[in-house]
Amino acid sequence: MIHRKRIPGILATCLLLFPLTLLAAPPEKVGVGGTAASDIPDDIEALLREAAADDAKNAAATRAGASDMKPGGGSGLRGYAQFELARAVDNPSHWSKMLTRVEFGTQGKSSGGIKWKVSARIDYDAVFDATSFYSNEVRRDQRFNFNLRETYFDTSLGNWDLRIGRQHVVWGEMVGLFFADVVSARDMREFILPEFNILRIPQWAARAEYFKGDFKGELLWVPVPTYDETGKPGAEFFPAQPEFPGYSIRYRNETRPSRQLSQGNYGLRGTWLADGWDLSGFYYRSMDAAPTFYRQVVTVPTAELIYQARHDRISQTGGTLAKAFGTAVLKAEAVYTTGRRQTVLRLSDVDGVVPQNTLDWALGVDVTLPADTRLNLQYFQSMITNHDRDVIPQKRENGYSLLLNRKLTPRLEAEVLWVASFERTDWMLRPKINWDFEKNWRLAVGADVFKGPPMGFFGRYAAQDRIYTELRYSY
Repeated sequence: MIHRKRIPGILATCLLLFPLTLLAAPPEKVGVGGTAASDIPDDIEALLREAAADDAKNAAATRAGASDMKPGGGSGLRGYAQFELARAVDNPSHWSKMLTRVEFGTQGKSSGGIKWKVSARIDYDAVFDATSFYSNEVRRDQRFNFNLRETYFDTSLGNWDLRIGRQHVVWGEMVGLFFADVVSARDMREFILPEFNILRIPQWAARAEYFKGDFKGELLWVPVPTYDETGKPGAEFFPAQPEFPGYSIRYRNETRPSRQLSQGNYGLRGTWLADGWDLSGFYYRSMDAAPTFYRQVVTVPTAELIYQARHDRISQTGGTLAKAFGTAVLKAEAVYTTGRRQTVLRLSDVDGVVPQNTLDWALGVDVTLPADTRLNLQYFQSMITNHDRDVIPQKRENGYSLLLNRKLTPRLEAEVLWVASFERTDWMLRPKINWDFEKNWRLAVGADVFKGPPMGFFGRYAAQDRIYTELRYSY
């Protein structure tokens, strides 16, 4: 049963007025960053950078820092400090986040030509000290975290580049959702809401890239994989499993694969640039970074369902394409996954999961419009090729997304992201306003709203609607 939620008047008003703000302010510029549409470069990489979301902008800033590296020294300390405050608006309304996040790092180049980078992140969420809303288990998991971020060595040997260490390996990037980005682990304790460069968890890996003309080959080995962080039962975005009448539910601690080389991941990827088309194909064999919840049915002494998160051995084959057409960029991604299991609703099933092979693909277009406006449209589908009628998803699940971004003034921009299913009422709405009020300072305010059935991709978080603000200083 879907429960209606009472959203405070101020949030309801914001949701009604927000689309109007995207169309309101008089145009001061044309194109991206004040560039006339006719002057926008045809180079696909430039267009993709202009079309990227905030997380891609931050990643570009990090890459730009590499140019400051000097032989025999570092480039200075770089990073950001950010405070995030969120309040859940459903009944009971409560503070859900008072997070201080500091990410810092440095990079350099030795006299022998070897480049290096070291970075880390510290998170402290004061909501667990200021309130008693969450359990001690959730508090221990999310109150304080220290993470080593990208930390690696780079070297070049002729046409080969070699990177060894903790690193991001991004093989695909659509707006708001993941498809061909199969290597990254993710911190899912806030679902898919954080910027992707915050959400992604680097892997310990050795990566070799080969360059020749318009071709790039890539070999990847992840000897000790990193896995998704999904949180603890009772957390805001814990992926709760199906309930059945007459049965209570209990969760056992997650089981992760042993740290053996036989449990490692490996993959290969090739990319080509041909007549303006940026094409890639890849194969990746891994222990699934995302968990599958196995189920045990107990009837004595009481009826109980016991769930435990485990990780399957999977294979993924896929590819991406991108091409610029004037002020528009066409992008597509696809990945076929075998070996992954999904929850089955038959209580007679021994472990509560069945193997389901899936083909996930997405097609999107990113358009630069007049008056500093950007529009992104995406259509996506997930198809199960050996569909079991008792799993939650249908054989074909179709959806779409719309992102509209408008620069209202040189320092103020408004944005709204809408992602929804074609199969049922299951959607997510994310209005947001960013204000760069001083150099290196940014203030953001927004809302995250979910609607759908209890086991829907978004509907399972229908009670987690929230309003939030973020204050960031970059250095």
